[in-house]
Amino acid sequence: MEQIKAQRGTKDILPGRCGSCKTEEKSECWQAVEDVMRDEAAVNGFAEIRTPVFEDTRLFQRSVGETTDVVQKEMYTFEDKGGRSLTLKPEGTAGVVRSYLEHGLYNSPAPQKFYYLTPCYRYEKAQAGRQREFHQFGVEIFGTALPLADAGLIAFAYGLFDRLCVRNLKLKINSIGCPSCRAGYSKALKAYFAERKDRLCETCLSRLERNPMRILDCKEPGCAEVAAGAPRILDYLCDDCKAHFEGVKSALDSVHISYEIDPTIVRGLDYYTRTVFEFVSTDLGAQSTVCGGGRYDGLVEEMGGKPTPALGFGLGLERLLLIMGAQKVEFPQPQICELYIASVGEAAQREAFRLAQGMRECSIAAAFDEVGRSLNAQMKFANKLGAQFTLVLGDDERKSGMGVIKNMKTGEKTKVNLNNDLEGQFASISSQAEDAEEHSF
Repeated sequence: MEQIKAQRGTKDILPGRCGSCKTEEKSECWQAVEDVMRDEAAVNGFAEIRTPVFEDTRLFQRSVGETTDVVQKEMYTFEDKGGRSLTLKPEGTAGVVRSYLEHGLYNSPAPQKFYYLTPCYRYEKAQAGRQREFHQFGVEIFGTALPLADAGLIAFAYGLFDRLCVRNLKLKINSIGCPSCRAGYSKALKAYFAERKDRLCETCLSRLERNPMRILDCKEPGCAEVAAGAPRILDYLCDDCKAHFEGVKSALDSVHISYEIDPTIVRGLDYYTRTVFEFVSTDLGAQSTVCGGGRYDGLVEEMGGKPTPALGFGLGLERLLLIMGAQKVEFPQPQICELYIASVGEAAQREAFRLAQGMRECSIAAAFDEVGRSLNAQMKFANKLGAQFTLVLGDDERKSGMGVIKNMKTGEKTKVNLNNDLEGQFASISSQAEDAEEHSF
C-alpha cells in the first residue's frame, strides 16, 4: 500500500528528540517563540482572540481586495455541501474585523487590542520560508487614529525581536496616504504605466484601470523593473497624511528606533492606509520580509461598521524561525526527565507507575518503563531521556519500602523511604544538588 505523505507546502513540526530536526521543525522552538509572543502581547495590553480557520469567501474579497495576488491567485476556496463559497483564511485581520463587528466589541472603551496565533493558507509556490500552510502571529488595534499608536505598534514588534535575540533586521516605513490624496497618485500611476503597458504582465494589465497601486507589489521581474521608476506616493500626500507620517517618525526617533523610509512599500493587501512598515532580513539570502503591517482606517466601515481607525501587523513564524536558526539563536532547553524509575518484574513495574504518578501530580517530570524493557535497557533509555536522577525498584525495595535515588551526573546516592512523601524527599535531594552545582563554580 502506498504511503500517504504530507501535502506539498505543508510541514510536520516534531519534538526535537525525535531526530536531528532543524530549528524551524522543532516543536520546542515553536513553543518557546510562542510563549515570548504571548508574554509581550500581555505586556503591551493585547488580549487573545481566536477566529475560525474558514470564512465566507466574500469577507476576503471585500477586505483583502479583488485586485490583490492573494484574492486573484492564492486563495483556497471551495463550495460546501450547502452550496456556500468558503475560503481558508489567507491572513488574520479580516476575520478579526468580522468578529469585532459581529460581537459588538466596539462597545467597549477604545482602544481595543487583540492578538492571535493562527494557521493561514495561500496557494503559492512552496519554498524556504513560504509555505501553503503557514502560521502567523498578528496584532490588531481598533479605535485610535494617533500617530503614537502607529509608533507604539512598531515598537512592540521591535521589542519582540529584541527579546527573541533576532539580529540584523532593518525597519522600513512608508505612508500610502488616504483615499483623498491617493486619487491624484492613482491618476499619475495610470499615466505612467499606460505608457509602459507593453512591459507589464497580464495580471498587472488588468489592474491598470482598477487599482494601479497593486502593480507596485507585483513580483514579476518585468513589472518590478517598470515599477522602480514609477511616481512616489510621498510626493502626493495631503497635509493631514504628511502630518501623521511626521508624527510617526518623530515618535520613533524619541525612543531611538532607527528606520529607513522606503516609498516602494505598499503592502500586498488593499485595506492599508497611511502608515505601512516592514521588518526585513537578508539572513536567508535575498531580502525577505519577516513582519509587516500598518493602518487600515477604512476597513471596519467597508465591512459594515462605523468609521473606526485601526492598525495592526502580521509576523510569519516559519520565516522567523528560519532566521533564528540561521543566526544560531539559543532556545531554552525543553523539560527533561527529572527522575526515571526503573523496575524489575511486573509487581515492581506497577509500583513504579504509582510512584511516577505521585511525582507528576507534584509537577516533577518522572518516567518509568512502559514497554517492558530489561533493566539494562531501561538505564540506557534513562540516559537517552537525559534523566537527572534514577531509582531502581526490585523485590528488595518493594519489601523493605526503602530505595536509593542516584544523581546521574555526580553518582551520589541517597536513601529514601518509598512509602512516606517520596515527592518531598526528592525535591530536597534535587534542591541540594542544584545548590552544590552552583557553589562548585
